[in-house]
Amino acid sequence: MKTFSLLCACLALTIMPFSKASAQDRIFELPLYTGKIPHEIPGPDEEQAERQGDIVRIKNIRKPTLTAYLPPKEKATGTAVVICPGGGYAIVAAEHEGHAVARKFTEQGIAAFVLKYRLPDPKTSTLPEVAPLEDAQQALRLVRENAQDWNITPGKVGIMGFSAGGHVASTAGTHFQKAYIEKPKAVSLRPDFMLLIYPVISADKAIAHQGSFTNLLGKGASSEKLEEFSNEKQVSPQTPPTFLVHAADDKGVPVQNSIAFYEALLAHQVPAELHVYQNGGHGFGLQNPTTPDVWFERCLNWLKANSL
Repeated sequence: MKTFSLLCACLALTIMPFSKASAQDRIFELPLYTGKIPHEIPGPDEEQAERQGDIVRIKNIRKPTLTAYLPPKEKATGTAVVICPGGGYAIVAAEHEGHAVARKFTEQGIAAFVLKYRLPDPKTSTLPEVAPLEDAQQALRLVRENAQDWNITPGKVGIMGFSAGGHVASTAGTHFQKAYIEKPKAVSLRPDFMLLIYPVISADKAIAHQGSFTNLLGKGASSEKLEEFSNEKQVSPQTPPTFLVHAADDKGVPVQNSIAFYEALLAHQVPAELHVYQNGGHGFGLQNPTTPDVWFERCLNWLKANSL
């Protein structure tokens, strides 16, 4: 087991206090909150991380962070994306669903921010079910508040999520009407677009990834709470345009999660694009090994088609 700081060294990240971060430092990690963390229960920092190949798993996250990957100023398109790795709300898969994706975006001039969000844990939060959403909203806030320094267009800030990170992202994109964090400046918490890759969406027992919802809401959650966090039921005409990717043979998170969300978007006339691969299973990250097609290229095409 290694600490996250050692892993960051392996990943060649430059870590510095938020107050010293600037656009000249193209890769840096900053604390998500400089003051009190919402609903925090004080306690020891027991964060742990382990690496197996290109898989990095982080658990027991008490101090959430945001790692920025900024393209050179002359290459920046103005678009930015906050990336929420997956992990079933039990861990954060920080590398293949986070940092590796961020590096690909910066190659295209897109600023990327990997969110190491708090997991729903009653030992660390008095309101654990909203801790990931609070962190997603705070990440969007930080990116928009620093948009000028980071060569970002405030109206081109999206959110991306893989697996349970897709639930974090889609929750941010469907629950933005309520601010779960302090927001002293008039900054919108609505993502301008969503990129959802084999996402957890629905608590419907017929298609749910039960482990994610148990970790998020606990066992025996009420039907009202399950519906609140079934994000296909929270779509409205104000939901951001969305790009989705899934594999039909996904045994972990059934493809019906993406289909249900896509159908809800269509019903509310929200621009959306869904790519379903015949094979690929779950958790393939950037590259579905069963096909020469590259979903990331489809994603870039969709962003361009929507002027993002």
